[in-house]
Amino acid sequence: MLKWLQRRRSARDGEVRAAVLYDDLVGIARRPDWYESGGVPDSVDGRFDMVILALSLMLVRLERDEADPRARALSSLLVERFAADMDGSFREIGVGDMVIGKHMGHAMQALGGRLGSYRDALAADADPALLRAALARNLLRGEDVATDRLDRLEQNVRDEWARLVARPLSEILAEILAENRG
Repeated sequence: MLKWLQRRRSARDGEVRAAVLYDDLVGIARRPDWYESGGVPDSVDGRFDMVILALSLMLVRLERDEADPRARALSSLLVERFAADMDGSFREIGVGDMVIGKHMGHAMQALGGRLGSYRDALAADADPALLRAALARNLLRGEDVATDRLDRLEQNVRDEWARLVARPLSEILAEILAENRG
């Protein structure tokens, strides 16, 4: 009985961690500098694209610790949280039960495709042009944007990535727990 309670508490703690971290990622995606200086459209689509970028950066970071079961579990819970958030958002804007599955399929497909694209672009041996191309395609959707805006956008993403990879998983998890308690 005690082991069952411990597993249940551990699962609940994981869900809480994922919820706190997902909310942090959404906060990162909503920072005004992405839209004002980076040229990401401040629209439903632009914000969706930014949530996927922030989530992808964290998922790729967690993949670096894939041998750690906490990283694998957190990755799965983050994707579940994203799916729940998208489901709620679609319903808020009036998508009905009959077509919600189709919209969810597109959202999950977008996450999968962009995750792969960002993973490739952030690999240690990747051509630096890969990230720039991925950002232009996924965030700017092929729109013509001034070179300086794309430069700032790329630098912001590289800075965010450097901040993530500089921290060990244990530090990331400890920070999430501290935020949850505070």
